[in-house]
Amino acid sequence: MIARPEWLKMKAPEMEVLDKMENMIKDLSLHTVCESANCPNIGKCFKNKTATFMVMGNVCTRNCRFCAVSKGIPKDLDEEEPVNVAIASKKLELKHIVITSVTRDDLEDGGAEHFVKIVKELMRITPNSTIELLIPDLQGNWQALRKIVEAKPNIINHNIETVPRLYKNVRPKAVYERSIELLNQSKKIDASVYTKCGIMLGLGETKEEVKVVMDDLLRVGCDILTLGQYLRPSERHISVVEYVTVEKFNEYRDIALNKGFKFVASGPFVRSSYKASEGMETLRNLNKGV
Repeated sequence: MIARPEWLKMKAPEMEVLDKMENMIKDLSLHTVCESANCPNIGKCFKNKTATFMVMGNVCTRNCRFCAVSKGIPKDLDEEEPVNVAIASKKLELKHIVITSVTRDDLEDGGAEHFVKIVKELMRITPNSTIELLIPDLQGNWQALRKIVEAKPNIINHNIETVPRLYKNVRPKAVYERSIELLNQSKKIDASVYTKCGIMLGLGETKEEVKVVMDDLLRVGCDILTLGQYLRPSERHISVVEYVTVEKFNEYRDIALNKGFKFVASGPFVRSSYKASEGMETLRNLNKGV
């Protein structure tokens, strides 16, 4: 096992901050990906009243070998969840709201209609906020995707996670080409909705393979890219092959920007929703010509 380097050690979060945020989330019967996926930024984000809501329960139907979210048979959808997410977003005074979900292969539309209901409630209760949806691949159901895109969130986010060569080992139930096509279809449905994608580094990928993924994403019009270090949640999960240096993350950021991404967040602690509001603001300014 490779020892975790000094640059990947963070201070423990303030328990008072965590408790206050977690109590509010639990009172509304909500989950955050911050907690369920053991995000290393949880203390910083909760202190800044930032959270990524994870909807449709906290049990996933997939068996990805990198993810800390529980696997198994999910419960029925909570019909109160859309309005509760909107209420929590208003209480937190969120300007940019990020919603993700477990993968629900047990649902015919993958949860598309539930995403639509959440967007509608957010627009009703927090009309001045922007909305980002981090969605699963919907098993390639592009009609379900159409429902989500036509609800008009500001950003559709879908993570590639790793390079094609490693999919069988890292994401055995996922298909690289299907994920690329989801981002492609999203732009075809509504080019005004921004698209975003995330990659984990440290799983054994090469620089050339990462650059190919960047090219594939740009070919389908992806606007935003995030790159972060894979951190092993437990002994049951796939091992870390490499702890990528800060310098290398900076190099990847420069490569991605030079290739044509409009916004790139790249660093050891970067996760898909890290600096999400900053990315949204950058795209809005670019659109205004600022």
